[in-house]
Amino acid sequence: MPFMRTLRTSMLLGLALVAVLFQQGCFVAQLAGAIGQNIERYKKIEVLAEYDGLIDKTCAVVVQCEPSILYENGTVYGTIAMNVSKRLQENVEGIKVLDFRQVMQWQYQTPSWSMLSYGEMAEELGVERVVFIELYEFRLHPEGNSYLWDGACAATLGVIEEDGWDPDTFAKTWEIGVKFPDIQGVGRESANASQIQMGLMAKFVDETSWVFYRHIEDKYPDAI
Repeated sequence: MPFMRTLRTSMLLGLALVAVLFQQGCFVAQLAGAIGQNIERYKKIEVLAEYDGLIDKTCAVVVQCEPSILYENGTVYGTIAMNVSKRLQENVEGIKVLDFRQVMQWQYQTPSWSMLSYGEMAEELGVERVVFIELYEFRLHPEGNSYLWDGACAATLGVIEEDGWDPDTFAKTWEIGVKFPDIQGVGRESANASQIQMGLMAKFVDETSWVFYRHIEDKYPDAI
């Protein structure tokens, strides 16, 4: 009967359309899920300062390096001192940071400065706070392999409070460690030493200075 055949055909077409729409719906759901995961992966978050004791204080940034680091990477010391000082001055409310060149000149003119107590150090520099960075690792290659780039920078970060309950001990300390590049297997043909050094120091300056002020950073810093 024509009417029944037409009805059956319409039902079959309807079922086919439902199946197609269902498949499309699954695809759209999968696509939306993938997009959502990607957005989440690269999401930025606001992070509060871990230490807010630099607000409205006079401050000096002092960097101490292992002799081997200075011998192999002579510009590291000044670059880190300059950039951390600049970040603090620009982002910490009411702070007055001693010019990093004055600090370096004081270190040069005071050969025994590292033998001073922390309280004496702050007193000689004439500041209420000293951000002390003791750099104990800085390398661009993995040990024994100069053909690959695998930069690492690590330091103990401490704060000296000249007016604290014990100015001769750190009021607070952190271990700061970064690596650059973020992927393994980068060879000499893909980058030069200057690029790796700059990338490594930029990450280190970020991680060090962010301790002292509210900032925006990656929610998943290791995402590639």
